[in-house]
Parts: sequence; C-alpha cells; structure tokens
Amino acid sequence: MSIVLGYDESPGAARALRIAVEVAAAFEETLVLVYGAAAPGPTGEEYRSHRDAIRQTGRTGLEHAVAEADRAGVPTVVEVIDEKPAQALVDAATRHAARVIVVGSWSESPIRGALLGSTPHKLLHMSTVPVLCVPPEE
Repeated sequence: MSIVLGYDESPGAARALRIAVEVAAAFEETLVLVYGAAAPGPTGEEYRSHRDAIRQTGRTGLEHAVAEADRAGVPTVVEVIDEKPAQALVDAATRHAARVIVVGSWSESPIRGALLGSTPHKLLHMSTVPVLCVPPEE
C-alpha cells in the first residue's frame, strides 16, 4: 500500500505534506507525490509550451516535498501526470494501491469550492479510497 499526496505548493500544501509524511512513516509506506499538470486550452504549439511550463513547475515543487520526506526517512515516488489534479490523484491511488489520498485545502468557503470545483471537493466524489483534507496553518 501507499500514501498518495497531491502537492502543488498551495497554501494548504505545506501542512498536508507534513501530515502525509507522518502517516507514511507511521504505516511504513511509500509516499507517492502527485502533481496534476493538465494544461488548459486547445492543442498545438502554444499548448505544448504551456504543458511543458506546468510540468516543470510541478517537478520543481515536488523536489521540496521529496527533500522533506527524505529527512523523515520516508521513501517517495514522484509523478507529474498530464491530467487535472483530482483525476491524477485518483489514478495514482489506483496504480499504487493507496491507503489514503492526502490533499491540502485553501480554506475557501464550501460554496466557492462547489462552484469553482476545488480538488478536495472533487476527490470526495470521485475517490474510492479515503481522502484526508488538511486545512492550512492559521
């Protein structure tokens, strides 16, 4: 089994990372760090440039998460997936037999999240494994 973490350096990501590392260490499981890198818009050269920039942003952010997991002695797998974040996390959870998916929240209102489609909100409806939604630090 594994612990899957959606990590994007958002306000809730730092605390979610710490919680995910603690859970992975407690269960002695691999932490799968996932960044959903679907680029918006049509295909073509502009799309490829946008996709490449998003993928690089994801890889850079995940380097920080790997370093924190390494300090705790937690093994990691890194995946930058060309899908929207919620779908990327669900797919990674399936591939890695996840015990739980951990995501950070932005402390937005439930109405705003429902209207704009927050990743935690989507995961609660899409995932077949438990979802741990971690609020940001106060």
